[in-house]
Amino acid sequence: MSADFQHFQRAFARHIRDPRHVPRPDGVPARNMAVYQELLFNNLCGFLDNCFPVCRALLGEARWRRLNRTFYRDWPSHTPWFREIPREFVRYLIEARISQPLPRWFAELAHYEWSELAVDVMDTTIPVHDPAGDLLGREVILNPALMNLAYAWPVHRIGPEYRPRKPQPSHLVVYRDANETVQFTEINAVTARLLALLAAAPTTGETALRLIAGELRHPEPELLIAHGVALLEDLRCQGIILGTQS
Repeated sequence: MSADFQHFQRAFARHIRDPRHVPRPDGVPARNMAVYQELLFNNLCGFLDNCFPVCRALLGEARWRRLNRTFYRDWPSHTPWFREIPREFVRYLIEARISQPLPRWFAELAHYEWSELAVDVMDTTIPVHDPAGDLLGREVILNPALMNLAYAWPVHRIGPEYRPRKPQPSHLVVYRDANETVQFTEINAVTARLLALLAAAPTTGETALRLIAGELRHPEPELLIAHGVALLEDLRCQGIILGTQS
């Protein structure tokens, strides 16, 4: 590939990203270039609209399209996969310096909306497990298509009727159930810690619960473990826990 052609490609791409400020490459008819501009930007907007309907509704169409445009113009995405565009958009909201004023909770809301897609397309294999195994005494097997999420804002409640003014920590599990449907469950900080321990290394339910009791300096560890049994069973019923090692 010649240096001249590479230069042309870069000039073409820069103009596509920012047609208002970057001149059109020599030799490319304005009408043809307009077709490329509209096609590529509309494709990008389609992926963002589908993944972030709440973000779009809360910003309003004009502000949403302006944000789409600055993402398209400024963010150096390095993935060739269309389905990764929403993830890149979330990275843009978290990492970039965005001049457009946005609600303080907006990036977390976008991450929460993206998590549904992320879990839906996770390439996972169900491990061998005993679905009726003893969750206290044997090593627990988690659903591999799962995200254990913590936010500073109640993102699962944000919508046209509710826009929080103050942070309110929230913990959520997003997972794919046995019917290949993505589910969302609100949990508390202790359950989030339990799932993190079970995910970190092969661990029995009792070992994880005793560790949590120690971290909390619980005055009655056995009582916490008794409550933990019911919690483990509930997580198994939901499909968040699959069972135990066979």
